[in-house]
Amino acid sequence: MRTAQIPTLAAKTRQFATQLQYSTIALVLLSLFPVRALAQDGHSHSPTSQQQELTPDQRRRAGALVRIVRESTARFRDVSVAEAEGYALQFGCVSGPDAGAMGLHYVNGSLVNAGVVDATHPQIVIYEPTPNGGLRLIGADYLILADGWNAKHSGPPELMGQLFHLFDAPNRFGLPAFYTLHVWAWKENPNGAFVNWHPHVSCEAFGGQNP
Repeated sequence: MRTAQIPTLAAKTRQFATQLQYSTIALVLLSLFPVRALAQDGHSHSPTSQQQELTPDQRRRAGALVRIVRESTARFRDVSVAEAEGYALQFGCVSGPDAGAMGLHYVNGSLVNAGVVDATHPQIVIYEPTPNGGLRLIGADYLILADGWNAKHSGPPELMGQLFHLFDAPNRFGLPAFYTLHVWAWKENPNGAFVNWHPHVSCEAFGGQNP
């Protein structure tokens, strides 16, 4: 019968030294390459983007932007009013594989071409299809074409403290590279009011074709 060998003190010391070396390397790598848990570019489907603590001023500005969007788009709860003012459905109902959806984007081409960031005039208003065939207003989206903006500015657009997200080209929408900022003013988003994707928005009731 073979007797189990008890590790010697020297073997234990070597094992501890090896574990310590690996732990030290891991700490060094983390310090050189910090986890970007709060970053979200246009292609990201990550649901977390605004979990950081906000300062009182940031909270005030964020709340003010949501209120402005609600006041500026309240009339668009009736989609026929949005259509009468030049908004039209584009891209079908935009959904993500693992992070909910963006919903139905009604785009105002004139505002997109103007390339102006104005909280009271969003380039897009967003709806969610309802089971009874209706549309429910859930938010707004500001969209700026990247080439035109970059030709005159050194950084991405910003609206009341909120940086726009970049969608590179090519993209699922068939658009040139663009900056976008969603504001979920009419349907609260548990991941933040300004993230790209809404986990509680669904395209299931949409009967058209999706991009």
